[in-house]
Amino acid sequence: MNIDTVLFAIEIIGTVAFAITGVITALEKKFDIFGALVLGTVTAVGGGIMRDLILGYTPPMAFRKSVYAITAVVTSLTIFWIAYFFGKRIKKHYDIYSQVINIFDSIGLSVFVIGGVNSAIACGFGENMFLSIFVATLTGVGGGVMRDIMAGRVPKILRKRVYALAAIIGSVIYYLLFYYEICSATLAIIFGAGSVLIIRILATIFQWNLPTVKNLDE
Repeated sequence: MNIDTVLFAIEIIGTVAFAITGVITALEKKFDIFGALVLGTVTAVGGGIMRDLILGYTPPMAFRKSVYAITAVVTSLTIFWIAYFFGKRIKKHYDIYSQVINIFDSIGLSVFVIGGVNSAIACGFGENMFLSIFVATLTGVGGGVMRDIMAGRVPKILRKRVYALAAIIGSVIYYLLFYYEICSATLAIIFGAGSVLIIRILATIFQWNLPTVKNLDE
């Protein structure tokens, strides 16, 4: 299995993972099936579209290869109908359900960060580390930001559990390992994506959050 196949596989995994989080958000906000479909698809491909526009890769990959949008649509419809028929059972196990959604969100973030770095390198910007890290982070968080704004809530990256910071750390690790060929591409993916996933899971377990100013009005 070559590296291109591996990267394509993880992008599909990320697309599915983010589509699921988008649909769940839509269901929590009482969206209908069309709203759930839109929010799931936007969450899945939104970050990649932002990335491609910044890199000057137009039309964005989401429009060049329909497999990403199709995957997001199929996933969104599947999750919607599962919730439609089994929603009451899911609600009884809300704690488990929340943990599962957080895991999917973390998976989506970790794999899209890898895709963002690779896109920057493929477009000829590999020597620009800042740009590579920026578009990698944007790829990871962009869809979630669009999801939260469309759902009428404060984006998660601005308020919760070192979300964007995890993406930055993971993208730096992957960029250094991959671009400077410190290890094989496969190991670079494992270390880069794995670091994002581990940080997100630990942040959830131990309730890690970045510092905020409290009691400002007092």
